[in-house]
Amino acid sequence: MRLKKEDTVKVIAGKDKGKTGRILSIDHDNERIVIQGVNMVKKTMKKKNQQDKGGIIEIEAPLAVSNVAYVLKDGKTTRIGYKFDDNGKKVRFAKKTGEVI
Repeated sequence: MRLKKEDTVKVIAGKDKGKTGRILSIDHDNERIVIQGVNMVKKTMKKKNQQDKGGIIEIEAPLAVSNVAYVLKDGKTTRIGYKFDDNGKKVRFAKKTGEVI
């Protein structure tokens, strides 16, 4: 998986197609990611103690990695590749522009 936590991605398939957000967490085993403000679902929660509010809350549900694309600083989407820089360090780069991420 070439995406990392805190990357900005855009949803390219599904009910939230076109929405952009920051990656909050990644599940490498199931190849799913949670994006801030995207794929919101309602969940019922019990009160854990007197101060907590119970009831229906909205949380982000995981999305398949194949349904998102990395967003560059100019707002365009791109795929990500790997290459070695001059020092021999492995770095990610944008396939559209060739710039190092």
